Amino acid sequence: MTLTSSSSRTTSALPPVDDGAGGDVRRIGVDIGGTAIKYAVVDPVNGVTVGPLRRILTPSPATPDAVVSALGAALAELSTGPEALDPRSPVGVGVPGIIDRGITRSAAHLDDSWLGMHAGRLLSSGLGRDVAVLNDADAAGLAEARFGAARGVGGTVLMITLGTGIGSALFHDGELLPNTELGHVDLDGRDVDGWAGASARVAEGLDWPTYTDRLQRYLDHLELLVSPDLIVLGGGISERHQHFLPHLELRARIVPAELRNAAGIIGTARQAYLGRYVMH
Repeated sequence: MTLTSSSSRTTSALPPVDDGAGGDVRRIGVDIGGTAIKYAVVDPVNGVTVGPLRRILTPSPATPDAVVSALGAALAELSTGPEALDPRSPVGVGVPGIIDRGITRSAAHLDDSWLGMHAGRLLSSGLGRDVAVLNDADAAGLAEARFGAARGVGGTVLMITLGTGIGSALFHDGELLPNTELGHVDLDGRDVDGWAGASARVAEGLDWPTYTDRLQRYLDHLELLVSPDLIVLGGGISERHQHFLPHLELRARIVPAELRNAAGIIGTARQAYLGRYVMH
């Protein structure tokens, strides 16, 4: 079943976004998560989704074939729905793992059969269109750096996405250092990915003060590692940032992602628009 929801950066109009030469610049952005796959049609010039943000459950097990099949069915809707996108329109896909020249080097929330596979070629072949593939948190960070909370910010910027697990994107003076994977640092003998991610709060029934204490310990540790000037917190939980963000005390300025849960989708779609079909 496909679920749709509104986005804080969604336009109400659905006509094509013209590139000035009669061409449609819209692209599809996809964010593959451990629990759900989110996708939408995006105006990559202005950094907004066009129409609703849609979700389907991530297949279990999330093998390459299962994910390609689920994506193929989901994207087919976008060529016949109100967005009326060309079925060959390029797609950007964010993957929860290290993407090294298109090859998946880690897959914490996907099936292990992704490891060593060229995700770009797999998705392009399976979906029958050009596909830009990159780490999901890097995609969200690129969107926030271009259109959101990190726009025009110099120095060291750290974006943390809090969802089924934890993703990270690290920038210095606007330049991305890809595949940092700071959501898998060791803290007190545990991988913080399953301890401080948003899903841990739900799974363990944590109240907001208890969960905020976990975030505080985790972010304190990250400050020791990278000394950021700005921390941007994204992921689904950013929609509820008022419950925890005001209670965090850090040296760095800390803000919620302006694009909220659509950041990764907007970031991947922009990579497709730029024609960056292989990302380091």
